Amino acid sequence: MPSTDTTAHSGTSSTTGPSLYRPTEFRPTGLRLSARLLPLLAEADLLDSPAAWDTAATPAGAFRLEPVRPDRDLELLTGWMNDPEVAAYWELAGPATVTAAHLRAQLDAAGRSIPCLGLLDGTPMSYWEIYRADLDPLSHHYRARPHDTGIHLLIGDRAHRGRGLGATLLRAVAGLVFDHRPRCARVIAEPDIRNTPSVSAFLTAGFRYSAEIELPEKRAALMIRERSLRNLL
Repeated sequence: MPSTDTTAHSGTSSTTGPSLYRPTEFRPTGLRLSARLLPLLAEADLLDSPAAWDTAATPAGAFRLEPVRPDRDLELLTGWMNDPEVAAYWELAGPATVTAAHLRAQLDAAGRSIPCLGLLDGTPMSYWEIYRADLDPLSHHYRARPHDTGIHLLIGDRAHRGRGLGATLLRAVAGLVFDHRPRCARVIAEPDIRNTPSVSAFLTAGFRYSAEIELPEKRAALMIRERSLRNLL
């Protein structure tokens, strides 16, 4: 689990939009699904299709998430992971095989984590992991609730660091989660407690500091953004 960060990462690790499961499209021969099984199949898309989420209008420009394609994005992400400011918290500096292995672990997580590029006005400038915090090892370190959604972030483009953009994007992505994951009541993050700029960005973005927790690879600040306080913070 790297560390959540706005200059470097956070970290461990629609049903208003389309779902992977549509009952009218499922027609196995000779099998009628019981009402009991339908909710289980609906859960197959554990993060409610981030690829289909809207573009968010922010003060910095139009922002959207696009799922990572390693064949297209590996060189870009490897360059970001080797930036000293990023490497200090993500600890993924090295050849492309290091980044590729990390991406493979995300993509092999059975839908529990979706690695994404963050595009600002169409230009890739950040890397995100949207994950099910309640299904992650993180859930053993705090009182998880069903559908808690975690986020990890790094801003890869140095030109976008140090001017408050992290907080702007964190607020936007938390908003996208609430808009497209109606079952999610909380967005969770766990930046390294030493990463003061990251913790500050989460606070500015409307997250509250909940606790200091000991994770296997770091001491982290547990940050929580509540749906119920979305319009107040």
